[in-house]
Amino acid sequence: MPRALLSVSDKTGLVDFARALAHRGFDLVSTGGTARILQQAGLPVIGISEVTGFPEMMDGRVKTLHPLVHGGILARRGRSDDLAAAARHRITLIDLVVVNLYPFVQTASNPDTPFETLIEEIDIGGPSLVRAAAKNFEDVLVVVSPSDYAEVLDELDRSGGPSREFRFGLARKAFAQTGRYDTAIASTLETIAAGPDGFTRGAPPLLPAALPIDLRKVRDLRYGENPHQPAALYQEFGPHPGFKVLQGKALSYTNLLDLDAAARIVVEFSEPAAAVIKHTNPCGAATGAGAADAYVRAREADSVAAFGGIVGLNRAIDVDTARAIVSTFIEAVTAPSVDEDARAVLATKPNLRVVVPDATSTDGRAPAFENLEIRSIVGGVLVQSRDEVREAHTPWPGADGPKVVTRRQPTADEWQALRFAWRICAHVKSNTVMFAAADRTLAIGAGQMSRVDAVNVARMKAESLGANALVGSVAASDAFFPFRDGLDAVAAAGATAVVQPGGSVRDRDVIAAADEHGLAMVFTGRRHFRH
Repeated sequence: MPRALLSVSDKTGLVDFARALAHRGFDLVSTGGTARILQQAGLPVIGISEVTGFPEMMDGRVKTLHPLVHGGILARRGRSDDLAAAARHRITLIDLVVVNLYPFVQTASNPDTPFETLIEEIDIGGPSLVRAAAKNFEDVLVVVSPSDYAEVLDELDRSGGPSREFRFGLARKAFAQTGRYDTAIASTLETIAAGPDGFTRGAPPLLPAALPIDLRKVRDLRYGENPHQPAALYQEFGPHPGFKVLQGKALSYTNLLDLDAAARIVVEFSEPAAAVIKHTNPCGAATGAGAADAYVRAREADSVAAFGGIVGLNRAIDVDTARAIVSTFIEAVTAPSVDEDARAVLATKPNLRVVVPDATSTDGRAPAFENLEIRSIVGGVLVQSRDEVREAHTPWPGADGPKVVTRRQPTADEWQALRFAWRICAHVKSNTVMFAAADRTLAIGAGQMSRVDAVNVARMKAESLGANALVGSVAASDAFFPFRDGLDAVAAAGATAVVQPGGSVRDRDVIAAADEHGLAMVFTGRRHFRH
């Protein structure tokens, strides 16, 4: 008779599956709690101790680690020497292994779990059984998830038995599970500190010595940066913060990068805010009385560049906002939600991608890499902590805010505009100099090789708004002015106040230039490059 070994922590569907195996002629071998459940269901079960001749010992730490078990799994049916060795040592072959592992991840998710309990949830025998069966997939079926039970039974019933493709698919799933399991253990142990009085658990180091990454593909994308480049979105296994696409064409790699850039900007604001993104840079950003007001202001900051852009909002899309969005060509929009009547308006543009958060896809845990940014380069991977514009989330002026370094203090209106500009500036590709009013961007010089170039690009952008569009504005620079020429260009454009990090060896020259022009200038002490 064929033999199945069952040892599972997740008992979902166990009895029905085991009964179906017994009906198909399988002997059932089982361990511990799994065996008791099967026996209580009236199924004939061979205890693992009957196979090995040894009792389960050491609180269950040792039960399946035995040649009479692993020899039965690993014996290659097409090798006469393997079969002879099995016969010589009275090893009964095992044809089906059903194992899922100790619930280490669930136990580790509780930060109050004692270290000793955590260690006992590290499965040893289970992964060994899974790996052995997966290695010998040509002859042994390995099942690691109750979701596969029905298909396994169907394959057992097919003429000729389970196909090679099916066996191999189960093996790949098995190795993926043991890989994830070990990754979870390694990641959790990074949070443990060993001291003379024992082990204490804390937050994992932001940049650990090793960075285990465990991702699954959740969707193929329309294409990558260019149509000839295939691309996909990967996320962590298990529940995670995700998103839903309510309508529109399939998302591409660049769509998601731009949607991310838009979302990063609008979450900086508690008041209604909108951003229009092109190539990860804002071509306009604004706050307003509501979502529609903020969006129109952001779009009109550079209406030419906004054509075909990506829109981010931090408020629900209502009918008025939806009408404003569909009045021009927009590629995609993301917002916390969409009012039901607004969906009908957006649907008049069927290719418009509408993306909202998916609250059903998370269990409340933050993703392991939520505060990290990871980027591949030739020969390695770069990892850094995510940039935060913390200094802009305190009142300006204030004791913890930027310091005035010029003779003239900013006015109340200038302070408001400087704080707004600084929050946007951090999200523009470096080098950047941008001009803003208190509630909207006016012109953005993004990603230039010098600060003077950045100012000139911004001034060129502002020409469509009128000759004096930047007169009375404020300017923000993501890094210090290395020479006074950049500051002179800002003054010539019409700005009356400037915010920058400071820190140049020529800060005195730049401050003197600001005083000459009658500008108010503040230093934040913190740079915000975005490469």
